[in-house]
Amino acid sequence: MCGTCGCGHDHEHDHHHEHRDPAIAVLEPLLGENDREAAHNRAHFDAHGVLAVNLMSSPGSGKTSLLEATIVALAAKGWRIAVVVGDLETENDAARIRSHGVPAVQITTGMACHLDAMMVHRALHDIDLAAIDLLFIENVGNLVCPASFDLGQHADVVLLSVTEGDDKPAKYPVMFRAADHVLVTKADLLPHIAEFRPERAARAIADLDAATPVSLVSAKSGEGLDGWLDWLAGLRAAHRTGKPA
Repeated sequence: MCGTCGCGHDHEHDHHHEHRDPAIAVLEPLLGENDREAAHNRAHFDAHGVLAVNLMSSPGSGKTSLLEATIVALAAKGWRIAVVVGDLETENDAARIRSHGVPAVQITTGMACHLDAMMVHRALHDIDLAAIDLLFIENVGNLVCPASFDLGQHADVVLLSVTEGDDKPAKYPVMFRAADHVLVTKADLLPHIAEFRPERAARAIADLDAATPVSLVSAKSGEGLDGWLDWLAGLRAAHRTGKPA
């Protein structure tokens, strides 16, 4: 049992008999090992000029639908894309991605509620980094644990569906504070969900980090996708020049 998040992922832990917070005693070696592997992943990405973007959200926020719409749009612009997908079970999402002609590696975590850098590293053995420009990592649906694990990505994108409630950023600040961009998804449903106010969600995110961009998007209607694609293009250009976006 993983002491950092309560999942069933079999992390190796140190056992020190010291008078200290047990959670800290577990967390430090676990995250230290993960961060070393994440740096190794990032070095691989950089050596091949690949931009890696980590998508995080609760289950059902529309990550896979957004990826499908993004893949279609970027493929038309000549981008070469691959996807690593994390779920507890099934290859359903990876199969959806592959139907668009894009390589996708499914990671089934069993009981683990997040991806870690070693899982991603193993998945990279099945991806030709020399043949892609952009790697999306679709993390396990969870608004808590994924934010604590560096995977080697260059940017974190957090999705917030209008069906979830505009108070989620305040309730789950660690996840939203980690975001380089927040996408408010399923915007086409806004006329039917009066309880969700985009301005309240944006204000809660600004309270955590005023610099974090917030965009309304709909994979179904296409609303906001151009802005999202422009942001990715800017991120890719900055990565290629070695300058921060």
